[in-house]
Amino acid sequence: MTIKVAVNGYNVIGRRVADAVALQSDMELVGVAKVKPDYKARSAIQKGYRVFAADEKGEKLFKDFGIPCAGLSRDLVSQADIVIDATPEDVGSQNKQMYESLGKKAIFQGGEDHNIAETSFVAQCNYDQAVGRKFVRVVSCNTTALCRVLHSIDEEFSISKANVVIARRAADPDESSKGPIDAVVLDPVSIPSHHGPDVNTVLPGFPVISMAMKIPTTHMHLHSLIVSIKGTPPTDDRVVETISNTPRVMTVSSKKDGIKSTANVMDLARELGRPRNDVFEAVVWKDSIKVIGNEIYFFMAVHQEAIVTPENVDAVRAVMNSAKATDSMRMTDQSLKIIPN
Repeated sequence: MTIKVAVNGYNVIGRRVADAVALQSDMELVGVAKVKPDYKARSAIQKGYRVFAADEKGEKLFKDFGIPCAGLSRDLVSQADIVIDATPEDVGSQNKQMYESLGKKAIFQGGEDHNIAETSFVAQCNYDQAVGRKFVRVVSCNTTALCRVLHSIDEEFSISKANVVIARRAADPDESSKGPIDAVVLDPVSIPSHHGPDVNTVLPGFPVISMAMKIPTTHMHLHSLIVSIKGTPPTDDRVVETISNTPRVMTVSSKKDGIKSTANVMDLARELGRPRNDVFEAVVWKDSIKVIGNEIYFFMAVHQEAIVTPENVDAVRAVMNSAKATDSMRMTDQSLKIIPN
């Protein structure tokens, strides 16, 4: 069965998801929808994608700019089996009514509230909960990374509590009008930030307390984790082995690999020949992993533009009930060249 997929929204996440869908042998990218006829729309057309306008105003702009337009977003959705909504935060909740009226299944992003869908989703954690659902929410970049790693640690050692401090990128690389510049902004000042409670929508078995701040960088987030476990503390080596064997987690070393910063991680992606320098994996420094008492400490980097791309592809198969979790993740990883450690 070939699944016909529409991507509504073609910016940071939508562009990557559209490319990933186009790589899948069991999926057909019906088209993408955009608000503005800009260079991103032109590049989509050059790739052979059909581009639709979000509304009548946008359709006129496409015509005025001389960019081919295949119709409106509603036309796009009506031609698909399922739609991946990659529109900006809170826009997906407005689009949901259209999807319902057309009788279409939909996948939303982490910027939407958990209650927009029947379940929040991270493939290796709760794939089966999304099977056959009508609406599924792929959680945010930070939540995805946390779920991948914490799920693996919990299965092996049993977590009693997890604390995380997130140094967030200030803006995505193409958002030149955003700051902060020469400042660290608490985001938010109150504790916890939304990230910990969001992890609990996928992994409800232990509390996750999160704190977050924005820093003047654009390429990645950096997490500092302290994970408390039950029972006998493991050795450092056992934790390294567990995290290294976790799907969609890349382990690196500052000593052996010379990777000492998020800039080095992004440069590694360039050397691997990744499109857009994308890092689909959560990146954990092996030499940061330390067990002290009953607590596991480590650093993790998250490429906010890319990490949820494979989750969106797997969510399509789960919702359409077209593959088992292990088979879907294998197909997605192979297509995106995600290499096991």
